[in-house]
Amino acid sequence: MTSKHSIVVMLLAMLAVLTACHSNEANYKAAYDRAMQKHQEGIGQEAFDKIQAEARKRTEVINGDSVRLVRMYANVTLDSASVAKRYNVVVASFKQQFNAQTMRDRLRREEGFPSYILFGGPDRKYFVVVKAFDDKGVAAAFLKGLDTHMKMPVLEPIPWILEKL
Repeated sequence: MTSKHSIVVMLLAMLAVLTACHSNEANYKAAYDRAMQKHQEGIGQEAFDKIQAEARKRTEVINGDSVRLVRMYANVTLDSASVAKRYNVVVASFKQQFNAQTMRDRLRREEGFPSYILFGGPDRKYFVVVKAFDDKGVAAAFLKGLDTHMKMPVLEPIPWILEKL
């Protein structure tokens, strides 16, 4: 009888684990909002806004438009290094590789983009690249029309171009 009980308990535990591991866009958005709120705690709104504005200052005028362009050393993760190009349109960044992989996979599956992940920067983040280009002007044009190319919402406040050094 104890072996039957242990099998039943094990099956129930497996069922609970399998049903609990369901993540969706709403869960990611809620987690992102909680993280932003926690990040913002301890500093005033004015200071937080100044920090955000400073981060967005790294802009360059390309094709007559101001585009956020950040130059940094970054490495391709989990994908062939041959997919990386010099100018990468970033739509999300994460501290955890799993979250970046999930976003990359969704972009590939739902949007059909040849997405990949870059890792680097002073914050050691995983950057989800929706598409990459060898020409800065073409990358800026794609970025400007991103909302027409992509149905999924962008997690970054403003998508940007990472120039891979």
